[in-house]
Amino acid sequence: IDMHGTMTNRFFRSNNLHGQTIPDIPGERAYTVEVSGIGELRVSEFLLPPFEVTVATPMAPVRDVMSGYRKVFFALLVVMLIVSIAIGYALSELMLRPVRVIQATANRIRSDNLNERIPVGDVKDEISRLARFLNQMFDRLETSFSEIRRFTADASHELKTPLSLVRLHAERLLVNGNLEPAQKESVHVQLEELARVNRIIDELLFLSRADAQAITVAMTEQAPAVFLHSFAQDASALAEHHGRHYLYTHEGEGSVAFEEKRMRQVLLNLLANALNASPPEGRITLHSKLSEDIWRITVDDEGPGLSAEQRTRIFERFVRFNHTGSEDKGSGLGLAICRSIVQLHRGRIFAAPGESGRGLQMVIEIPAAAASAA
Repeated sequence: IDMHGTMTNRFFRSNNLHGQTIPDIPGERAYTVEVSGIGELRVSEFLLPPFEVTVATPMAPVRDVMSGYRKVFFALLVVMLIVSIAIGYALSELMLRPVRVIQATANRIRSDNLNERIPVGDVKDEISRLARFLNQMFDRLETSFSEIRRFTADASHELKTPLSLVRLHAERLLVNGNLEPAQKESVHVQLEELARVNRIIDELLFLSRADAQAITVAMTEQAPAVFLHSFAQDASALAEHHGRHYLYTHEGEGSVAFEEKRMRQVLLNLLANALNASPPEGRITLHSKLSEDIWRITVDDEGPGLSAEQRTRIFERFVRFNHTGSEDKGSGLGLAICRSIVQLHRGRIFAAPGESGRGLQMVIEIPAAAASAA
């Protein structure tokens, strides 16, 4: 504060001016000036005759306060953005949860799991109507698949007798010995194809009975090590016949309840597929590990492998992925039968990429504790 008279006689000056005078700008009553040692000042002049009072306020504290306001504003803005994003994400998760449930359930429903349905709540909205519509569609699909399976089972059963008669007559032609060499060759080809058709019919009948839960397995407690050692003899001979190599390892001691005949059928089927996929002199490796509650078997080959989509579809009926140069003449039902047998043992089977980065790995997991309890 600087107070002086009309003749510039000063009556009072604030100590914080440090002996300096507030500059005067003629004709201005409010202005901003710079004072050495003090900084920028906002000045106002007031006429109180016979005195003139000049009041100046430092701008530095005001600017500090405004800077603090700006920092608080931007901090609150960032916090509000983060909170808004979090609330929006939580609301979207909550609102889209029924859609994700529909998606997950629809992905699980396949030809072997058509009895599962999408859960529908009591709320009547668009999502619940969509779920009911999809459930109705799955009902129709299940009915259609059931009719197809029933027809397949009936047709397979009815074809057994006529095919047996055809085979009997073909064998009688060979026994009589009145055929030319070319005719004998044709009859042999017919018998081979009849055997293949009979095998497909047997596989279809097995799958139909498995779908109807009409198959029981006679599970007995036995040591996997003994079973795999016995299987290795046949597997090594089969691999050597095809020009491949078979190796196996086993870890863990104990026993598991399973039916030896059925498990041998599963492993022989996996071995046959691995032999067809592997190149000459290729190696098929079986690794078995028995832990406290799981018996895990893996079969690795050195073939070209399969894509993720193919690994998912490989267990469907009549699905085959023959590679170039493959001599596989299977029906496409072997892995479907393997899955049914493993499921009868309360286990699961799935395909994975080979551990070495190439080939295909087939994995079987049987819950030892559950199997033993059964």
